[in-house]
Amino acid sequence: MKKFFESFFKKKTVAPPASQGVTTQPVLPPYHVSEAETAPLSEEQLNEIASQGQRIEPLQLITGAARNVGKSRDKNEDSLFLHTSLIGAGTSSLPFGIFIIADGMGGHQYGEMASETAVRTMGNYLINKLYTPLYGMNPSPPGESLQEIMKVGIAQSHKNIMEAAPGGGTTMTAVISIGTQMTLAHVGDSRAYAIYLDGRMQLLTRDHSLVKRLEELGQITAEEAAIHPQKSMLYRALGQGDVPEPDIFTASLPNPGYLMLSSDGLWGVLSEERIFQIISESPSPQRACQNLVDAANAAGGPDNITVILVRLSD
Repeated sequence: MKKFFESFFKKKTVAPPASQGVTTQPVLPPYHVSEAETAPLSEEQLNEIASQGQRIEPLQLITGAARNVGKSRDKNEDSLFLHTSLIGAGTSSLPFGIFIIADGMGGHQYGEMASETAVRTMGNYLINKLYTPLYGMNPSPPGESLQEIMKVGIAQSHKNIMEAAPGGGTTMTAVISIGTQMTLAHVGDSRAYAIYLDGRMQLLTRDHSLVKRLEELGQITAEEAAIHPQKSMLYRALGQGDVPEPDIFTASLPNPGYLMLSSDGLWGVLSEERIFQIISESPSPQRACQNLVDAANAAGGPDNITVILVRLSD
């Protein structure tokens, strides 16, 4: 299984833009040894075993998700997709996850349908492309790299939106997680963060918005961008115009720490300090997601709110 895993990451790696300060990590992660296949443990079970000093095997993904309409919108145009699998056999283990969020563009017709089409298309494509090769009786890697697979998934999602929801548009941030590595594809202004236990929050994506571009060019400040009346206007989105060019890169999952995906109904309302505080004080990723949604609504809830949290077991 280890040689099979390595083959996914020996192909070309596309690093994130240098301005984000993200460094692509070595692609051969350490492995936890497993004696047999094990169902994912609850957060409480993990904490209890850790407190007893026992080593938890196999390595696994602990996740949470929440989605809410907010306080100012009549309908929820956000969609999400979350799938995790785990196999532990012989001398290795392989946790696998697919995490996707999409924020339908409220200023366009069929935003709700566009976001749902995006996550269904990408989720279905990635499952069919990767699940059987990873977990079948005779595992073999696909002929394309994960970056290439993500790019095709983005193109298919765009095509299906154009057909199913003409005039609609959506953001999409999608992550494939295999072992301790992740490959991320991004279009729009939903975001992915690496959140570390020492308080650091590293933004992994770049907003494809006109206001963010003005900020990058030094024409406005970050403070001005945060309150700009056109801060939600995108220059790159699925379902609009030609197939958008996604930002795609491969890196290590934050460990110890969390991967967070969210729509702007969360990150645009709560500060990074507040987000970290809520996550660090919550007993589990699922409770943290619920608490984040509650906090965004308490702050006014001006938009739909969607969040996914992922962490590797210790």
